[in-house]
Amino acid sequence: MSLKLMCVIAHPDDECFAFGGALALAAERGVTTYVVCLTDGQAATYRGEARTAAELGRMRREEFAASCQLLGVSQYELLDYDDARLEFVDFSHVSGRLVKRMRSFQPDVVLTFGSDGGLNTHNDHMMVSALTTAAFHWAGRDHRYPEAGPIFQPRRLFHATTNFFIPGRRVPLPLPWTVKLDIRSVQQRKAQAFRLHSSQTQVMESTRALFEQHGHEEFYALIAAPGVQPAQLADDLFAGL
Repeated sequence: MSLKLMCVIAHPDDECFAFGGALALAAERGVTTYVVCLTDGQAATYRGEARTAAELGRMRREEFAASCQLLGVSQYELLDYDDARLEFVDFSHVSGRLVKRMRSFQPDVVLTFGSDGGLNTHNDHMMVSALTTAAFHWAGRDHRYPEAGPIFQPRRLFHATTNFFIPGRRVPLPLPWTVKLDIRSVQQRKAQAFRLHSSQTQVMESTRALFEQHGHEEFYALIAAPGVQPAQLADDLFAGL
């Protein structure tokens, strides 16, 4: 039976700049992957040629789909929450939607942002971290969301973390990593997926040198897994599964 990986993000382009290496490596080894994005990024600072927020949202939805296809993502979905306003959502309702998707897809591994908000300390990243973490635990509890289908407990939850910071941005308090992924074999594909987000070209250009210097690795912290165990360093999200 194939392994499964679910990645929950806040905005189009999160899937490639933050998780692109993990997703591409998983696809290469035959892992079934599923990316859930909560917003269509209408509040982005960089707007490409879009004249309205709705136009930017349509553009970013198309960019998201093209990026996921290039990364080999098996299934992807973009939900309908407001960009830059995830802190105001109904936490229980959104978590319940994620629980339903986890129970249906039945991932072995779940990835999301760390509670620090990622390299740009974005509030939406902090919220998607909290929402996904709650859903990870609640998916396996029969008293939570019985209407969301039979319970299923994913086996590992990882938060993305980092070994470098973006100059000029607020410095986050990142989690110490437990997994260091060597993504050199898919690094160019990750960069190409980012380039497909043409509305965000300025972001890509401003961070190009940083990712050329540091982008051969991705870092993840193991947050939850069945059984009492010490934290251990690894180079594979699926080691032992």
